[in-house]
Amino acid sequence: MAHRKAFSLQRLWPTERPRLTPGDVWGGLAAMLVAFPAAIAFGVTVYGAVAPSYAAYGALAGIVGVVVMGLVASWLGGTERLISAPCAPAAAVLSAFAIQMVQRGDSPDLIVLMLVVIGMLAGLMQAGLGLIGLGGLIKYIPYPVVSGYLTGVGLIIIGSQIPRLLGAPDTLGWWEVLRGPATWDWRALAIGLTTALVATGAQRVTKKVPGIILGILAGLLAYGLFALFDPSLRVLPGNSLVIGSLAIAGDGFLSLLVTRWSGISHLGVDLIAGMLGVALTLAALLSIDTLKTCVVLDQLTRCRHEPNRELVGQGIANMVSNALGGLSGAGQMGATLVGLNSGSESRMAGVMAGVFALAAALLFSAFFAWIPVSTLAGILVVIGFRMIDRAPLQFLRARATVLDFGVVATVVAVALTSSLIAASAAGVALAMVLFVRAQIGSTAVRHKMLLRQSPSSWHRPEPELAILEARGDEAVIFELQGSLFFGNTYQLYTDLEKEISTRSYVIIDLRRVQSIDVTAAHLFNLIRDAIRERGAKLVLSGIQENNPRGRNLHEFLGLNGLWHARSTTVRQFPDLDAAIAWVEDRLLGEAEYSVDGEAPMLLQDMEIFARRKVETLQDLEACMDIRTYQAGDIIYAHGQPGDELYWVRRGSVRLMAQLPLGKRKSVASFGRGDFFGSLAFMDGQPRPNDAVAVTTTELYVLTRAKFNEVTAMHKQLAADLAYAMARTLALRLRRTESKLTMLQEY
Repeated sequence: MAHRKAFSLQRLWPTERPRLTPGDVWGGLAAMLVAFPAAIAFGVTVYGAVAPSYAAYGALAGIVGVVVMGLVASWLGGTERLISAPCAPAAAVLSAFAIQMVQRGDSPDLIVLMLVVIGMLAGLMQAGLGLIGLGGLIKYIPYPVVSGYLTGVGLIIIGSQIPRLLGAPDTLGWWEVLRGPATWDWRALAIGLTTALVATGAQRVTKKVPGIILGILAGLLAYGLFALFDPSLRVLPGNSLVIGSLAIAGDGFLSLLVTRWSGISHLGVDLIAGMLGVALTLAALLSIDTLKTCVVLDQLTRCRHEPNRELVGQGIANMVSNALGGLSGAGQMGATLVGLNSGSESRMAGVMAGVFALAAALLFSAFFAWIPVSTLAGILVVIGFRMIDRAPLQFLRARATVLDFGVVATVVAVALTSSLIAASAAGVALAMVLFVRAQIGSTAVRHKMLLRQSPSSWHRPEPELAILEARGDEAVIFELQGSLFFGNTYQLYTDLEKEISTRSYVIIDLRRVQSIDVTAAHLFNLIRDAIRERGAKLVLSGIQENNPRGRNLHEFLGLNGLWHARSTTVRQFPDLDAAIAWVEDRLLGEAEYSVDGEAPMLLQDMEIFARRKVETLQDLEACMDIRTYQAGDIIYAHGQPGDELYWVRRGSVRLMAQLPLGKRKSVASFGRGDFFGSLAFMDGQPRPNDAVAVTTTELYVLTRAKFNEVTAMHKQLAADLAYAMARTLALRLRRTESKLTMLQEY
């Protein structure tokens, strides 16, 4: 059974320490310039939903979050060049929770404490997901779901910022604000629009300074112009247009923490239970956001992140951040790409982003107090619009992808009306339904051939080949592939139905089948019953006992009653070639193969020596050795000198070609009267493959030295023997080319 590779705690402290480079310094600085103001904006969004007076707390939470996420997540997560900071999904989930608690009538201090506990629980869940090895599941999330999720988060962020952008009270919903222009503050609108326009258009002018920084500076400039004519805007107390003073100093920060945690005793079991669902939602969204960024980063840098380790690092960082009063965060796409383009080389870039954020918080805290709330709203509106994925609009141009657009639209609709986690679940469920729908119309049949079009690798004499050519239509071969499940069993039965009712032998190769469900197993039972009524045979080959998915398909089909010990209708073989050879034997009228009752074949009975004088064959046999091999014995191995020629007296031999990764494949089989080993014997090159005894086998062996003795005594025999071998090899090559051509045709 395959198991996921769980994360080890010891890998949090790798023996190899990253080295700080100038690229990491500049990359960290550039990333901080993007992540820092966005973090403040996200913090204001969350805590501003609690009460307008808590906006300053939110700014401080954003600052603490960007510092801690940079220092802790970058070091423990280990993904090179990843920048972690407070993010849009966290703001969307936590602000929605805060609004719900406000509407319920909870006190602001209690709501703030609950936000902190939710963040810590989410971090704990993230770390747990990494420890049990679920980080790699991100790769299985369909693109339409991710696209709808991003668009949903973007629209939620935009909707939450409309009241702040227009300077309206936070207690009003965005639809109420848009319908009531009387609630607008035109100064806030002007400042916010100026910020958004500059942040959006700055990249057309310069790429040296991040557009977010230029947008904030433009918003401050607009605010300064209004302050020239309004003295009330030149003071912080009572000024609703700006964030307000931050308690960054040591005593102020510690007092905030003490005050915040003093109410922990008020959290009862019922409150904590109610927060678990929100924490799980937050943990899932933060994990998706982080690992999605890591996947993109891997593609750009040709590196490979460790998803489980990253989840553990992110989880610990979120627990520390919330314990210190900060905001939850994740690996940020925008800041990461800015850092990458600025020269970041390792995870030290993320650490430096945290260091620069801490320095900025300590040095410029007085400046942050004057940042207009509408400026932050304008920045978040820009971020929200950038998160909206417009690529799925192309899905509407083709009928084949219209339903995929429906998945995107469903995820967005559920995100806006219910929750982000419900949206992701709905999207995944709908994507699965569409996948099953697509599979219903597909076929699991890889190849369909008649036996005469794909003979076995057994080398048979020409009279037998003529018989098989004449009777080759009595057997049909189906090569199946993929997964056989309820979605494609109807189509599979349709593909097989005609052949089941007309052929004497139906060969089904399951080597490329990865999984079979109960419905498909029942279908095989129906096929068996239909074949049994006609007295035909169902021949199965390549049924995997240990496939890459850890499933025993052979045991599964047996448990579902496809065969039993006394079954004469169903026959099983390890590979397709053995199955075809068995059917050929039946068509040739041979009995069940048994080495025990098989008499050794003499030289005069072999086709290649037909019409030879008895004296000549006696001289030849006197030069030969007779060797016996047990089943599984190696007759000769790949790379050995080709100085011996072999004829099969009884038993069977199989040639096995060497494949990469130590695998082997059967390329030819020989029975009584066949010869092998002639290719290396004739060209003097090493053996190209292995020769293995399939059953107890007895061989005539002629060495090169003895062959030379025979040629000296019987020159005509040597010439005829060389001609016969060349002709036989040509016939074998012709059959092989015909089979390859047929496979390519199908």
